[in-house]
Amino acid sequence: MPQHAALPLRHVLTLPAEPTAVRMTRQTAEMTFTEWGIGPSHPTVGPALLILSELVTNTVRHAAVLSPTVTITFAASGHTLAFGVHDRHPHQPPLYGAVTHSGGLGTVIELTAGLGGTAVVRADADGQGKSIWITLPL
Repeated sequence: MPQHAALPLRHVLTLPAEPTAVRMTRQTAEMTFTEWGIGPSHPTVGPALLILSELVTNTVRHAAVLSPTVTITFAASGHTLAFGVHDRHPHQPPLYGAVTHSGGLGTVIELTAGLGGTAVVRADADGQGKSIWITLPL
């Protein structure tokens, strides 16, 4: 069972894979994190919002042709914040090879590692989609 599945706090958001999804994801994340007691001044929140923005932007730019929607799952406990960005495009990007590139996934990996977190890609059972999960300590 993935580590994030055991986290008691959950919120799921599904949006059209369009540019407005980035702003809506950030707004929903800020609201959800605050409701969970993870306020905007927490040192993990700013980087987490940037990571989310990069992941949703990548879905809109690269996966929308095969995935008309993007689903973002937020999960947390007292010591962990996790979120996954899911689309129905079969390409699974090599996350840790991305660090050599500026922006995009390179930024995601650098920020995640800098916070002591993890990043994984999980394929859908049918191989026709994937989720990128970020787990960060609080």
